[in-house]
Amino acid sequence: MQRAADLLVRCLENEGVEQVFGVPGEEILSLLDALADSKITFIPTRHEQGAALMADVYGRLTGRPGVCLATLGPGATNLVTGVADHPQGGAPVRKHAADL
Repeated sequence: MQRAADLLVRCLENEGVEQVFGVPGEEILSLLDALADSKITFIPTRHEQGAALMADVYGRLTGRPGVCLATLGPGATNLVTGVADHPQGGAPVRKHAADL
C-alpha cells in the first residue's frame, strides 16, 4: 500500500529534486521516511527560515528546484521569509501545485 508521502516523493524525483532542506517534526515523519527510501537527500536545518534560504540559493546556483520543508503552524510560517526573497532575483520558485 502506497502512502501519500511516497507519491509526493516520487513526484519530487520526477521533477529532478536531489535535496530537500528542512526541520524534522512529528507532522512530517511519514514524508521523512519516504525521503529516506529515495535518492533525495534530506538536509536538516536548525530553523525553517534557513531551510528556505538554502533552497533558494540551491535553486539559483543549480537551476534545479530548491525544496524546503517544515512542520505545521509556526514552522510553515517561518518559511515565508525565504520564499518571499525570490522576486528579488530570479529564484526558480513555483507559486502553487498547478504550476508543476
